[in-house]
Amino acid sequence: MRILLTGAAGFIGSHLAEALLDLGHAVKGVDCLTNAYPRQLKELNLSQLVNKGLEFGNVDLANADLRSICEGVDVVYHLAAQPGISASVPFDTYVRNNIVATQRILGAAGDSSDLRGFVNISTSSVYGADATGPESAVPQPTSYYGVSKLAGEQLALSYYRERGFPACSMRLFSVYGPRERPEKLYPKLIGSILEGRPFPMREGSEAHVRSFTYVSDIVGGLVAVLDNLDVVVGEIFNIGTDVAITTAEGVKIVEQIIGTKAKIEMKPALPGDQMRTKANIDKARAKLDYNPATSAEEGLAKAVDWYRQFILGKIDLWSDR
Repeated sequence: MRILLTGAAGFIGSHLAEALLDLGHAVKGVDCLTNAYPRQLKELNLSQLVNKGLEFGNVDLANADLRSICEGVDVVYHLAAQPGISASVPFDTYVRNNIVATQRILGAAGDSSDLRGFVNISTSSVYGADATGPESAVPQPTSYYGVSKLAGEQLALSYYRERGFPACSMRLFSVYGPRERPEKLYPKLIGSILEGRPFPMREGSEAHVRSFTYVSDIVGGLVAVLDNLDVVVGEIFNIGTDVAITTAEGVKIVEQIIGTKAKIEMKPALPGDQMRTKANIDKARAKLDYNPATSAEEGLAKAVDWYRQFILGKIDLWSDR
């Protein structure tokens, strides 16, 4: 298939692009390479993808002419977004990158006569502080991020409801693994231990429960859409593991893998953070044959190996952060 992937240089996007290329699909990736985190990390991701055959364009979805990039495309995976729940990111930035950009790529894709599927990537953050229910649970987001992603999701589904546009939405749960953004829990933890720095932990977060899902298990769910395009149209799916652990348990696993204790430095709680996530994936299991299988021990060992191979002593993820 001919596939357009937005956010191709990012964490999940780069893994999905790699998997699609390995399956023999023609993949066109776009990313605007924002400075949300060190550009070197995205450039590292891209260098590996271009060598595999990715066609890449530096495109800002919020203001570029998108019609040409959507021409001849069978499926769009829309991952590009303003990530995270940082209190330092203004609401306007979430509106621009998560709502306006989504509306514009939907409009451009809607003009393509070849389009068979539009896969909007959403998040468990739309559920709010407790993300444990099925897709029918009432969304109650507690952050700008969650609000904006819910709006983007509903934009995509409104196109389906109004004109039969082949959209679906995938709500991802606590994704981790190689290439993860440096401000996330595990890159910060792994880096702080390996580099001998204090590890900043948010007050109360050690008791948070998370469906930490290894990135290849997320990608497996997204790729399964291609074999089920008729099944997913107009639908929402939770994609993640239904095995949940606490943040404290995750920290302990990483400490055991590396063989060194973290030097924990407590920081104020982060407003809008989720208290409990546990992916209810009954629907994805039934309709997509989705079965995530990577344990936290396996996935975190791979994340540590990646950090040692590509980041430690090579890329500074922490200056001015």
